[in-house]
Amino acid sequence: MNMATHRNDPYPDVTASGGLAAAMREVAELRGCDIGLSPWVTGVISIETSRGFLLVDPAAEERLFRLHVHIPGYAREIGSTGDLGLLVEAVAAWREGMPLDGLKETFGFMELDEFAHAIASGEPTSLQWSELLSSDFHRRQWNLLRRLHADEVLQNMFPTITHGAVRLRVDPLDGTSRQVLVHELDGERYEVRRVGGPEAAWVEVPTGDLIAYLRAALSQE
Repeated sequence: MNMATHRNDPYPDVTASGGLAAAMREVAELRGCDIGLSPWVTGVISIETSRGFLLVDPAAEERLFRLHVHIPGYAREIGSTGDLGLLVEAVAAWREGMPLDGLKETFGFMELDEFAHAIASGEPTSLQWSELLSSDFHRRQWNLLRRLHADEVLQNMFPTITHGAVRLRVDPLDGTSRQVLVHELDGERYEVRRVGGPEAAWVEVPTGDLIAYLRAALSQE
């Protein structure tokens, strides 16, 4: 590396350590923090916690470590800082279960909105329904979303939108839990796919059978 390149590098400490994962481990050890970063992780920083996954994404043009909380199918930024030590301490505190009010007070860079609180409490489902049903971006799915949400069982499933189809998942924090994809064809016909199940192909389901079909698919082990 020539001197000009070195001067333009906003992450000289990270570069010197051999990458962000290694740098985070070194800082965590120095500060006595347990960040739960597996020793074999070298690329994308993804740390499993009881309150979702924490992702760290460094900005390209400036020194800024962006922190996201992620659950399968959804991620939200919860703050950013140029201070790697502060970031590491915040990750450790989140893993240890520090209440969100305490996190915000201790780490001023954190931006903990309503969804972050819902994830931290393990109950993001109702808020996710509300956001999808009020999002103009998903207006094409509103009729289907309203129909699914009107059912007392299906409204307890975590919804996301995947390539225009509504995905319903039993456990919002577990990407491998039972789930289905529902695609509206014309208002009277629907296609449903049981993700990861023995019936992986799309199955056409008449409108009158849709709710019962989805209930059965999501209740099977």
